This record gives sequence, C-alpha cells and structure tokens, in this order.
Amino acid sequence: MSSNVPGDAAPRNANPSAAPGSTRSAAAGDAGDPHTEASGSTSLDALLHDARSTLERLDPRQAQAAVTAGALLVDIRPEAQRRREGEIPGAVPIERNVLEWRLAPTSHHRVPELVAEDQVVIVFCSQGYASSFAAATLQRVGLPGATDLDGGFLAWEAAGLPAVPFGFGRPRRLGSVA
Repeated sequence: MSSNVPGDAAPRNANPSAAPGSTRSAAAGDAGDPHTEASGSTSLDALLHDARSTLERLDPRQAQAAVTAGALLVDIRPEAQRRREGEIPGAVPIERNVLEWRLAPTSHHRVPELVAEDQVVIVFCSQGYASSFAAATLQRVGLPGATDLDGGFLAWEAAGLPAVPFGFGRPRRLGSVA
C-alpha cells in the first residue's frame, strides 16, 4: 500500500469513482466553478494548475542540461525519502520546511550555492507535485528563474540519469576542500 504523502505520490482521489488524479469529491464544486470544492475552498488540482502556470517545467534531460549550464538543483524531499529512493549527485538537499529561508535572495540564511537572483533554480521532489508549489513560491520571494523537475526524482531515475544511494550524492559546499 502506498503512503500517498504529499510530495511522495500523486494526490489521492477524494471520490474513488473520480478520474485518476482528481481530488474532487462527489459533492464537490459549485454550479459555476469546477475547481471549487463544496466547502468553498479551491481544489488541489486548481492550486496545482495555478502554481504550474508560472513555471517552465523541465523534463529530466532539460534539467540535466540546465545544471550543466549553471542551474542550481535542489532536492526538497525529506531525508526519509532520500534514504529510500536515492539522490541525484550534486543536488543540494534543502527540505521543504526551510526552503524559502535557504533560497530567498534577501534571507540571511541563504545557502552559498545560490550565487545570483537570476540563477535558474530547479526544485524536485519525488514525483513533481510538491516541487511545483515550492518553485512557484520561490518565484514569489524573488527567484524568477525558479522551476521544477517534471516527474521529480522518479522521472530522473527512469530516464537513466545518474542517481546514487543516500549519502553519496551530496555536493561539496562552495569553498570547501575536496
């Protein structure tokens, strides 16, 4: 049985008879807006669509090329997921709960790997859901080049790109000695 934890897998269906990927319940929506839940809240599908509307999402090969050209690759998965699934060599692990503080251009807690506000920052999670929300938020805090890896780590690995067991993919911090 899969855990369906956000960022771990696709969103759960609120209605088992709904289309795959749908988060709407049978009673959801109001007459005029298919993205509004019965409670009046916005559906996860609508929120995800809004977040992705500002992103130029990259497939694994495009992401690899962007990193080669100087983009910063950021792994927002929790340590437990990185231990279970593996890591992308050179990706900077910054868990989602501190992401904005580690990457916002005005933050005193910014990581040294972010060298410029216009640097391309590619965020990834396991399957590319949580990373879309994270990348859209990074754009709002002053990183216009923030985007995410379409399909996340699992798509990267499926594309046959380099992945290593946990602990072997950590980049050296800038200024560190081999």
